[in-house]
Amino acid sequence: MSLIKLSNIKKSFRDGENQLNNVLRGINMEIGKGEFVAIKGASGSGKTTLLSILGTLLQPDGGSYLLDDTEMTTAGVDHSLVRNKQLGFVFQDHRLMPQYTVLENILLPALAYASRTGKEETEYAHRLLDLTHISGVVHQYPSTLSGGEASRVAVCRALIMKPKLLLADEPTGQLDAENAWNIASLLSEINQNLQTTIVMVTHSEETSSVAHRILTLKEGILR
Repeated sequence: MSLIKLSNIKKSFRDGENQLNNVLRGINMEIGKGEFVAIKGASGSGKTTLLSILGTLLQPDGGSYLLDDTEMTTAGVDHSLVRNKQLGFVFQDHRLMPQYTVLENILLPALAYASRTGKEETEYAHRLLDLTHISGVVHQYPSTLSGGEASRVAVCRALIMKPKLLLADEPTGQLDAENAWNIASLLSEINQNLQTTIVMVTHSEETSSVAHRILTLKEGILR
């Protein structure tokens, strides 16, 4: 069963000389529930634009985007609610809040619609910490973490709301080769253990190799 179905998605931007740049020229893509898909492409190919549309951070100029059979391009959809309840995001920069501990950072999305987190969210946060092998840093602050540890905290935070879809934008881009492979393997492990659907954009051959399926974005078309 499909979780994502894109039909003829288009997106253009105007450059500094007011020339129209057609970044996405008609994207068609279908991703099943529980699938792990990597999207490769050169810098500037539109990978982040496509991921932003999947994350409802950008609206396409045309086409259809069905997320679990709900059309995301209509005005009546509460995109902020979709992002908080159904989507998880992992960015190249970790965006951890320096004034909060690791546990508090992970629980931040759960506070978007509540004044405090409950026992269930806290227990799930500890399960995620166990799953990502960083239980030992639970009370530390971001400034004390290694790059690999910070990446794992960001993954836990993205998963705390039990999203249907995890979107990863160059999640290993700032890591050395060993930590990059560890994070890629971790995403594969999460996909298997939690059955979370993952779409990851990357330029790395090695990172993309952990996915079930690899697509290439070139000249505004997925191949």
